[in-house]
Amino acid sequence: MSFSPAEAAACRRLVELALAEDLGDAGDRTSLATIPTDKFARAAFIARSPGVIAGLPAATMVCHAVDPKLIFTPDIPDGTAVEKGIRIAVVSGSLRSILAAERTALNFLQRLSGVATLTQKYVAAVSGTSAKVLDTRKTTPGWRLLEKYAVRCGGGTNHRVGLYDAILIKDNHIAGLGDPATAARRSVELARSHPGNAGLPVEVEVDSVAQLLQVLPVHPEIVLLDNMPPALIRECVAKRDELSPATLLEASGGVNLTTIRGIADTGVDRISVGAITHSATALDIALDYLD
Repeated sequence: MSFSPAEAAACRRLVELALAEDLGDAGDRTSLATIPTDKFARAAFIARSPGVIAGLPAATMVCHAVDPKLIFTPDIPDGTAVEKGIRIAVVSGSLRSILAAERTALNFLQRLSGVATLTQKYVAAVSGTSAKVLDTRKTTPGWRLLEKYAVRCGGGTNHRVGLYDAILIKDNHIAGLGDPATAARRSVELARSHPGNAGLPVEVEVDSVAQLLQVLPVHPEIVLLDNMPPALIRECVAKRDELSPATLLEASGGVNLTTIRGIADTGVDRISVGAITHSATALDIALDYLD
């Protein structure tokens, strides 16, 4: 896998900020004092624990931003599952430059590989069902495009990027419309009729079967079932099948690696999981000097 143009642009901004944060105005004082200017070397990025790799384009970008003459050579593509000890990539060139780039490159690789690794665990947990695992907007500020890229590397599916590219009517939107007996349905109708929304799918959140029955007659493209137990989700799936078969059902809330299989077995189409981005642990990756 590789970055889209938008992901590459977002990464360049982050790399610039990260290197300014790490190198300041003085650069790597330790390497400048101890490493000869003409010392060239090779170093390898090594997985210290099993996981799914993501972020190689970001690490490449870091190395080239520090020194355009550094050569970054991946051994595997993003999205590859690795065991402990597997070599991920090699960087060669000025040792001073390699050391200046090391921490920032690792930070990108470790963070994004952590997201990909956790995503893959959730995807594996629903294997054999029709449910897709989706991310949310619960991302690190500024890192959203990269973290959503990492979700894809782990086999997950991207939800909307932001508030601007999709319609998702949440509980507070519905509450703001007043009468609870009609507000959910009216919110779908208002979203569809608003100028500029033509062609955009409408998703609406419900928290009860009564709300679901309110919106199904207007056939929203997606209904988000919020914090429902599996038994209630099954009831909603049956109502959907009866009244609006083309409407997709998405479960959200209370989803973890223990609960997701039971949710997927209800027949729901999508399961959104905030944890795959907001709670992912960085994958342990190191840079080892070769020669």
